[in-house]
Amino acid sequence: MLRGRVILPQGQIVERVFASAAEPAVSLRWLPPVEGTVVGALLNYRGELDALGDALSEPPYQAPPKAPILYLKPANTRIGHDHDVALPADVDGVWAGACLGVVIGRTATGVPALQAANFIAGYTVVNDLTVPHASYYRPAIRHKCRDGFCPMGPWMVDREDVPDADALDITVRINGEIKQRANTSTLVRPVAQLLADVTAFMTLDAGDVLLVGMPENPPLARAGDRIDIDIAHIGTLTTTLIRQSEVSR
Repeated sequence: MLRGRVILPQGQIVERVFASAAEPAVSLRWLPPVEGTVVGALLNYRGELDALGDALSEPPYQAPPKAPILYLKPANTRIGHDHDVALPADVDGVWAGACLGVVIGRTATGVPALQAANFIAGYTVVNDLTVPHASYYRPAIRHKCRDGFCPMGPWMVDREDVPDADALDITVRINGEIKQRANTSTLVRPVAQLLADVTAFMTLDAGDVLLVGMPENPPLARAGDRIDIDIAHIGTLTTTLIRQSEVSR
């Protein structure tokens, strides 16, 4: 099932269940499918980790990470499918961060990897918009936490309807042109292991979303660009970038 949250033309917010991706009406205004905390993992694709190479053994890192490197996408960043994101005046472009979002189904603390599926409600598509930067040493709040920098949706797909979360094709298109292809088969920590490693030291609640990571070499998008992120068996998330000055027009 596809489970979404939408604003009807008369302004009412409702939760909707769709039988297929072809069913939703174009008049719907989408909200994020869930409202919990969004926790992201860095350097969880092998290509991304390998690209840093020996740099991870030098200052300030000193050694490759032995545990997940995490960050948060706060409430101000979260918007739904097919919304505009206004780029501030000091931001020339952003990385389109194609992320599989793992939606937590019930309170998860100290979850063993073999039992991880029991704590997953489903999956959604997330665009982890990020101002390009080079350092993983300090929390990238200024780069990742601007208003609207976490589009997600259009819906959550039930876990049972996704054959294998660790083998999903990901495609990123900018203005209709394919700019990136990836697959979750190259995750350093597959979904179950990532959930186990994260809940070993922090609790995730129902409705929270765990981002498995951004594939290496994310494409750059600028104001005026339309970003479409497709994840197989889940759906396509669309975001259009505009300039901050265009918001009041």
